[in-house]
Amino acid sequence: MELDNSISAIVTGGASGLGRASAEALAAKGIKVAVFDLNEEAGEQVAAAIGGTFHKVNIMDERSVEDGFAAARAANGQERVLVHCAMAAKGGKTVSRDKETGGYKRLSTEDYAFSADGILVASYRVASIAALGMAASDPVNDDGERGAIILTSSAAAQDGQVGQVAYGSLKAGVNGLVLPMARDLMDLGIRVNSIMPGIFATPPMLKFKEFNEKMWDALNASVPFPKRLGKPDEFGRLVVEVAGNSYLNGQMFRIDGAIRMPPR
Repeated sequence: MELDNSISAIVTGGASGLGRASAEALAAKGIKVAVFDLNEEAGEQVAAAIGGTFHKVNIMDERSVEDGFAAARAANGQERVLVHCAMAAKGGKTVSRDKETGGYKRLSTEDYAFSADGILVASYRVASIAALGMAASDPVNDDGERGAIILTSSAAAQDGQVGQVAYGSLKAGVNGLVLPMARDLMDLGIRVNSIMPGIFATPPMLKFKEFNEKMWDALNASVPFPKRLGKPDEFGRLVVEVAGNSYLNGQMFRIDGAIRMPPR
């Protein structure tokens, strides 16, 4: 797919971190980008900086997402690229010590279900809504391509650590969406891929650096090469490649400096 000013994109979680980097990278190609996020102030700032539009969207609310897509399409036309970075989750071990009782407690089913809604269900929600709009649009090239969907998984999908039973398993579920969805949509010319980032220097991680610089240095040293956390713009550059390369379909791309997470 040719990425230029004839193309529109939607980026969820676009107000910060990997979502912001994705929005910036796509906009640099001339693409009209709609930023979805709950953070209005940051989202408006990003949209203004890249010449895009901002839409306050809660990915866990069907109506909010549908309204966001409708508003983005009214402003920019039918999106041909969807990059889904937003998520919500709760952490915890399957069974852990209960400090109050001295016994054990489990990660509640409710907390796991919340994470499922915020990671896996939300990924299906935004991807399927995007696909529905793309399906009704004319192809953009001789391949019959109508759009590209990029989901954000995680290295934790393969290397889930202690306390990541929800996050790791549900990010693995995001990867599990990719091939069957790509096959569902193949006759419509819609591609589906996921990206699995390792440890990136996003705003939460930068705050962690202020709190514990020694641990920050250890995290950087744990990456085989280059010995540093990923830069968000490196994620954004991969997004552009996956969106633009029409032969990339049904794949999970790991970007992590060759790190493999230890159990803890």
